[in-house]
Formats: sequence, structure tokens, C-alpha cells
Amino acid sequence: MGSFSIWHWIIVLVVVLLIFGTKRLRGAGRDLGEAVKGFKKGMADEDDKPAGQLGDQSREGERKAERDNDSVQR
Repeated sequence: MGSFSIWHWIIVLVVVLLIFGTKRLRGAGRDLGEAVKGFKKGMADEDDKPAGQLGDQSREGERKAERDNDSVQR
């Protein structure tokens, strides 16, 4: 009762094929593959960019805070 046999999985596969058809399943598989590739590419690109951007943004924020403090004190 706790595990499925190979026959259960074959029946499920046949039912899914009958409901969705091979064309839809092929398209869904292609879309899923492209999404995974895009995600991996995005993760690889993010490793390099944010560190440089964070440093620039934090320095700009510090400079702006110093200018604001100087203008308030005057």
C-alpha cells in the first residue's frame, strides 16, 4: 500500500498521455528546460555583478549622508 509498482506508474503515464497529448507534453518539457537554463544563467551572472554594484551603491549612500549632515550642520 505504501509504494507503487511499475504497473501503477505505467497506468498513470498512459492516463496523462491521453489527457494532455504528446504535443502539449513536449511543449511543456521544452518550456521547463528553457526556464531551467535561464535560471542557471541568471544565477551565474548574478555572482559577478552585485558585489561591484553593492560597493558602488553603498559608497554613494555614504557620500549622500555626509552631504546631508554637512548641510544640516551649516
